[in-house]
Amino acid sequence: MQGEAATPAGPAPGGTGSGGRFGAAVATRVRIDHYSAVHLAAATARRAAEDSGLPGSLPERAAVLASELASNIAKHAQDGSVFVQPLPLCPGVEILATDRGPGIPDLEAALTDGWTTTNTLGSGLGAVRRIASEFSLRTRPGGGTLICARVFAPGAPPPPGPDLAALCLPLEGEHSCGDGWAVADAGAGRRTLVVVDGLGHGEAAEEAADTALRAFRRAPEPPLPELLSALHRALRHTRGAAVGLLRLRPDGDADHCSVGNVRAQTVGFDGVRSRTTGQPGVVGWNMPRPRVRRIPVPPGSTLVLHSDGIDPRWTHDPSPFLLRLPPPLLVASLAHGFRRGRDDATVLATGAQAPAGAPIPQGGPAPAPKRDA
Repeated sequence: MQGEAATPAGPAPGGTGSGGRFGAAVATRVRIDHYSAVHLAAATARRAAEDSGLPGSLPERAAVLASELASNIAKHAQDGSVFVQPLPLCPGVEILATDRGPGIPDLEAALTDGWTTTNTLGSGLGAVRRIASEFSLRTRPGGGTLICARVFAPGAPPPPGPDLAALCLPLEGEHSCGDGWAVADAGAGRRTLVVVDGLGHGEAAEEAADTALRAFRRAPEPPLPELLSALHRALRHTRGAAVGLLRLRPDGDADHCSVGNVRAQTVGFDGVRSRTTGQPGVVGWNMPRPRVRRIPVPPGSTLVLHSDGIDPRWTHDPSPFLLRLPPPLLVASLAHGFRRGRDDATVLATGAQAPAGAPIPQGGPAPAPKRDA
């Protein structure tokens, strides 16, 4: 199957400012297993940009970006995919490309317009970097390449808070997705994140996830135990779900409250810390009394929250390459390299909320820059 898609969920009422509440889309994956998939990637990105409300020629720009990234995989790489989805915190589209090698041996040359090793036009990565609103790339010779290209309307205000990225994917072969996620920024350094995994998969699991997300969007501000109890009440007439909540604190740390198999980790340049999973139970059926755990988050770290569709063994011996990835490329790497094929999968990553005046340690990961290679 070359593509997997589901209908994106738009923003919930409340706008898209620092106090807004945001819905989350299910991403479309285009597996680049044949050159014809290049055209599918372009059409998918064009449609996502149009659905996001991007004006004028921007949908065509998104199509060009997806086409170039998919073509680059088809020509030079192996086991590659392109993921396309609306941006979560502002109108726009995000295109993620990932493969398993061989990597780019001369990155500076590859990012030059007109450079080619295959006797083709060679606009490639140089054009992608030039026309994308945001661009990030990491490559590992012999390993693989990860690229994020984003397009948003000129003059659009920057999203509030630290960089945020996520991928939500249905079980292969299905359109319904029993996973979901959402984020609410309340200002003053408070960001609340939720990952929901409806029991099983298919339409009934999707109904449970949608019910939980609607309840979250209605009122994401209460203390986390109260918020989880509200989701429990909303889910009583569904099959239930695992739910993980994270709240960034103004002091830079985070609070975690979870029931079921949704895991949270703190990723820093020196390894994975604060591995936590939810209390046993099912939200909507047999939920225990919720407990909150405070997670220390050193400056420069990335917080990761994911469902059990992502194999937790990625934390056992992660490479320095993975530990230094910015959030968009980190979620792409985990979704491509550690996704379990028998379930829906969601992975979410956010940069830490830096306390006022706190220095970022040298050598650690940082939020994805606007123009990065």
